[in-house]
Amino acid sequence: MKFTKQDLLTLLIGLFLFASCKNPDGVGLDVDPSTAITGTLVVSPVKSQLVQEDPANTYGLNRYPLGYMVDPIFGKTEAALALTVYPVSTSYDFGTSPVLDSAVLVLKIDTTSTLTKFYGDTTNSKYSIDVYQLANKVTTYKSSDVQSINNTLLGNFTGKLAPNTKRKVLDIVPGKADTLKTVPAQIRIPLNKAFIQNAILNLGTAGTATDTKFIESFKGLYAQINKTSSTGVGGIAFINFSGADSYLQLVWKKTNSSNGVDTTSVNFPIGRMVTNGAQTANVISGIAANIKHDYTGTDVQTQIDVPVLPDTTQSYNVTYLQGLAGVKTKLTFPKLKAFSSTYGKVIVNKAELVVELGGSTPAYPFNAAQRLSLYRWDIAHQAADIPDYTTFSSSASGGAALFGGYFDSLKKRYIFIVTSYVQSLIDKNIEDYGTFLAPTSYTDFQRVSSATSAERSIIGASDATANKIKLNIYYTKIN
Repeated sequence: MKFTKQDLLTLLIGLFLFASCKNPDGVGLDVDPSTAITGTLVVSPVKSQLVQEDPANTYGLNRYPLGYMVDPIFGKTEAALALTVYPVSTSYDFGTSPVLDSAVLVLKIDTTSTLTKFYGDTTNSKYSIDVYQLANKVTTYKSSDVQSINNTLLGNFTGKLAPNTKRKVLDIVPGKADTLKTVPAQIRIPLNKAFIQNAILNLGTAGTATDTKFIESFKGLYAQINKTSSTGVGGIAFINFSGADSYLQLVWKKTNSSNGVDTTSVNFPIGRMVTNGAQTANVISGIAANIKHDYTGTDVQTQIDVPVLPDTTQSYNVTYLQGLAGVKTKLTFPKLKAFSSTYGKVIVNKAELVVELGGSTPAYPFNAAQRLSLYRWDIAHQAADIPDYTTFSSSASGGAALFGGYFDSLKKRYIFIVTSYVQSLIDKNIEDYGTFLAPTSYTDFQRVSSATSAERSIIGASDATANKIKLNIYYTKIN
């Protein structure tokens, strides 16, 4: 056998390793204790304060809230929708002597996520939804904006909502027999035929000449819950307008060329897909949500009226988080600024914010929020990402899930990894202007008031006797 110089070198190195290592399983384990790196755990205090959310921007949402619920902890929440209806095409022709047979407002319940399409009771509650005409076209989109309406009732739906159930509807086929077809879960609200006849069909092609002309004439529709006729604790449905499944359906008869009568059906879309400025994604325009909260008589209202402030001794065992531009919790970390003075110069190996549920275990229909967002204020008090979220969300493996915030149903808690953020606060590279916890939809991480999640959570506050919110810091002291 002929050995090269490289073969001989490899053989010698291998013999040396085997001769010097009697226990290969122990390689790297025998470390000099004087040089070992150890991590020390300190549980740093967190101060919490309940804060009311700012009104949400409801322009271009991927789903819209509609409903009414009475929560024993959070009071009453109401969400209504202002809907811009567009002609199916410009100068649309209804034909000769059109006579309306039916008009139905169809609202598709969102099915993109099983965790966010509906929040509340679908078993016992009865929902009564009224529809009116808008007095003005939709031009404002803040959730606090009140849309003016004409007070004549145009239509009503009363019954239970079934967000998980498809349904069969009659499909009008011109010149052929009508058939049944299966459609996604939806709310169907019959509208006043005389009104739609005068407001749309009698306009002819002149009324549908352009989108602008039609909207100036028709204005749009407004859907809201009739609180008097609704029963039970209620809930919030989320309506999807991004496809072709939410619309105003018109069915009418017209005279054909043989002096006979044809039945025709057309769907006027609700909202219009438009380019969202410099962003690549398109959004739905022409739809706005109006959201109201009434916390009267609740502990939530008590904390809003008497908040925990730095110069007060006020304390609470729990604090609150609620979607639909409800309430969030502001966090501060009072010991981090002087952390180095107390513990010396350190490297943070890991830091985790542990948020446990407070009070009694939540149950249907008001389950705990499935996901929370955690973000900070910058110097201008504008929402900014936590450094760890930026790092994790740009990672190819795991992504934002590694940052945390998802509900652990077994341990009844949320955990966020905030290592970089805590290190920056300790080193004073980032100023603590406030850090915020708020519900966010399961599929979208949001740093501003959310109108796409109605979920809520009751969590342990900073002064809780049990389930206190805490910041675990594992650090190594360095010279």
